[in-house]
Amino acid sequence: MPTKTTDTFWKRFFKGVVIALGFILPGVSGGVLAAILGIYERLLGFMAHFRRNFKRDFWYFVPVGLGGIVGIALLSAPLEYLLAHAQVIVLWGFAGAIIGTLPALMKTATSRAPRDWLDGVWFFGTFIISAGLLYFMSELFGTLPANFGGFIVAGALIALGVLVPGLSPSNLLLILGLFTPMLTGFKRLDIVGVYLPIAIGGILAMALFSKLMDHLLVKFHSRVYHFILGIVLASTMLILIPNPYAAESISYAHATLSTYLFSAIALAVGIALGYWMSALESKYK
Repeated sequence: MPTKTTDTFWKRFFKGVVIALGFILPGVSGGVLAAILGIYERLLGFMAHFRRNFKRDFWYFVPVGLGGIVGIALLSAPLEYLLAHAQVIVLWGFAGAIIGTLPALMKTATSRAPRDWLDGVWFFGTFIISAGLLYFMSELFGTLPANFGGFIVAGALIALGVLVPGLSPSNLLLILGLFTPMLTGFKRLDIVGVYLPIAIGGILAMALFSKLMDHLLVKFHSRVYHFILGIVLASTMLILIPNPYAAESISYAHATLSTYLFSAIALAVGIALGYWMSALESKYK
């Protein structure tokens, strides 16, 4: 267990600031960052056995949570600006970061058992179904509103990104049209309209799914990760494809030659960054 001399309040606060990157940067997983910083297993154990571990872990994670709030507030404004003024380049960079994590995800998927035909069915089935559902989601079910209820969903997705290392919720929020409104609310410090529902959604998802995720990863590790791979690949592909049904879809209408050049560079940098972060996770997990 970490001690006061090795893991102080401010060290845990800084870890929270870093983990906030996984909340708002597509291609970056909060779970991966928590694993790199050495608190993922303790966090999962705390949420899966909340009453048993409350006395030991609650105050340990308070500075982590405070750091996460501060990190979100600091990072949301520059990210919102970049998406408004260099959308294509930024989204290609995000996609690269996700692509860079795929080799590590594939390795993790087969770390406990070799891949079999059912894993392939899970992967391709998830990829095809999720790609279709995500692309036509707004047309089929209507746009998910950027209101209290919508941000509860956003909070639940962010929590899943912490529970499942390698799963980046932000690309799903982009497709759902909640990403930019979320950043705007973070920048404006909208406690009641944005921070509160996201916190509620995150806490509910942690409470409901931490034990289930713990159980599934023990019993069906390979199936779960091939399912995740299908969703990650489909959502990454859709980030780069214009979608008339999605509110925050990428647009190449005013792209120039320099836009495509810088997008290619951003893609390469993103792949390298994603691969490097995955290597760090393997080293420090």
